[in-house]
Amino acid sequence: MGEMLSIIWNPDVVAIDLGFIAIRWYSLCWALGLLAVYILMHRLFRQQRLSEEQFEPMFMYCFIGILAGARLGHCLFYEPGYFLNHPVEMLLPIRETMNPERWTAWLTWVPTGNPKTHWAVTGYEGLASHGGTLGLMAALCLYARKVKLPLLHVLDNVGIVTPVCAFAIRMGNLMNSEIIGRPTDVPWAFIFTRVDMLPRHPGQLYEALCYAAFFFVGWWLYRRFPKRVGTGYFFGLCLLLIFSSRILIEYTKENQEAFENGMLLNMGQLLSIPFVVLGAWCVWRGAKKAA
Repeated sequence: MGEMLSIIWNPDVVAIDLGFIAIRWYSLCWALGLLAVYILMHRLFRQQRLSEEQFEPMFMYCFIGILAGARLGHCLFYEPGYFLNHPVEMLLPIRETMNPERWTAWLTWVPTGNPKTHWAVTGYEGLASHGGTLGLMAALCLYARKVKLPLLHVLDNVGIVTPVCAFAIRMGNLMNSEIIGRPTDVPWAFIFTRVDMLPRHPGQLYEALCYAAFFFVGWWLYRRFPKRVGTGYFFGLCLLLIFSSRILIEYTKENQEAFENGMLLNMGQLLSIPFVVLGAWCVWRGAKKAA
């Protein structure tokens, strides 16, 4: 039997090292994804003759909503036992540790009567897409009310461009060698050498490619059916495509937390089901309303 082919994957997590600060691939991918969404959304606003005054506050609402929702989603969905006992770490990019040498930067706090405690400045390690989606939806409700735009119109525009950011985030996961796939013998398997030497499904890449395809599908449908903006159709399509693919691709990925082992559907799949149902209903309702 011939030797099994696979791709050795071990990129540096740091994309740009300026000496005084290191920019990681994950952060860079997030930033590029948000920049692409900002440019595309601006284009949609101009095409739909919406004002600059209505557009300007949108980025800040979305950024805060996504980040807060994604962080709280990870803490409460995946590690509630830890973070409910460490609530400060939900909100601040720090982690309590007894091994400060692991981190490049850390702060020290000495509580009275306790051993020396180290607080590592880690960045936000752990962001959940389901929480980010809920945070984004909540932020957009506030934004739409603030700028006096119909909520469904705002949600549809966001639904058209969101897959671009989702693509960028999954590419960041790939560069970080995180959210890895299950062992496999497919010829395109990746060996994530920072994890182990087993050939695995590149689940992050599967999702990234799906999200890129979903963007082009959504943009093509928008160009063909522009009057469906404001019906909820594109918002629903985004939810339906992204979370349906998430349910399927999860079967190729390792569980993120030990409590998911033995579950028929893991946490990511269970949390995706309501979004799929909501998305399907919005697509049906939007298509019917625009007919």
